[in-house]
Amino acid sequence: MLETYDTQRLESAGPDDLSDALEAGSIVYFPQSPVPIPGDEDLSFIREDLPGLIKLKNISYHPEAGGIRGLDSEDPAVAERIERILVTVSDDISAFLGQVAPRLTRNATIGTCSIRPLEEKGRNLSAHASNELVHVDAGAYGATNGDRILRFFINVNPHTDRVWATKGSFRDVFARHGDKAGLDYQKGQSNYLAKGPLDHLRTGLINGLSKVGLPIAKVLDSSPYDREMRKFHNYMKDTPAFQADPEGHQEFRFPPYSAWMVFTDTVSHACLSGQYCFVQTSIVRLENCRLPELAPINVLRQAAGQPRASQ
Repeated sequence: MLETYDTQRLESAGPDDLSDALEAGSIVYFPQSPVPIPGDEDLSFIREDLPGLIKLKNISYHPEAGGIRGLDSEDPAVAERIERILVTVSDDISAFLGQVAPRLTRNATIGTCSIRPLEEKGRNLSAHASNELVHVDAGAYGATNGDRILRFFINVNPHTDRVWATKGSFRDVFARHGDKAGLDYQKGQSNYLAKGPLDHLRTGLINGLSKVGLPIAKVLDSSPYDREMRKFHNYMKDTPAFQADPEGHQEFRFPPYSAWMVFTDTVSHACLSGQYCFVQTSIVRLENCRLPELAPINVLRQAAGQPRASQ
């Protein structure tokens, strides 16, 4: 599942090599981050100051609203500094993705960029918020409508690996657990995942709000596909038997200053331990995929006997 691109392999990669690996369900791993890392002063600020200034799960920059969330500080200089750091990291990641995966990331929506300054192991978060439980990403970015969630990670812990676990791809996990998760698909169901009038009304209202000064309202949008994925996400986290099941289980260690990217809607994952990590999210168009049959929306549609969605 781990597809390693060292400097030499990255330099010789074709325009679709990394994209195809991502679509096939690989974690694309860079032993040394190909994206610039903030300087020593900013890293010291992240490691020494930010752990005491976090009030939400992460500290995140939201480009649609142009601001920072999760920071517990009234000092505008602190907010300005972390915003500068996160905007720079996000811009550098986006530029890198445009170079190595130009087709896949064309017209991608650039989402949040966050720093995770706390140790993940033992955070005592609720099950639905915990990164320590294996899950697929869903429902946290508004309505994707079947578009893909691509996330890029950089471990900036100077001494400690970031440790991940997986139980396999969405397709494999769904094959084993789809019937147990209480999803709404039925064989031959013609309207499965189709947006109804209320969905279209909600989307219209939210788009209207986003145009009159409330762009962050888009995270409130939803769709039948996104609700199904959220239901599966919650089943995975809420089911101890699933978490304890050894089938498909693998663990990976990402050393200091390494980076990796993955479709987190496609690859089940958990962060078992690790501290100080940048995470950038992009929403990639399904229509850009060369292997759309592997996208979760088409795995679900196939289960209901429906034709594949291209977008």
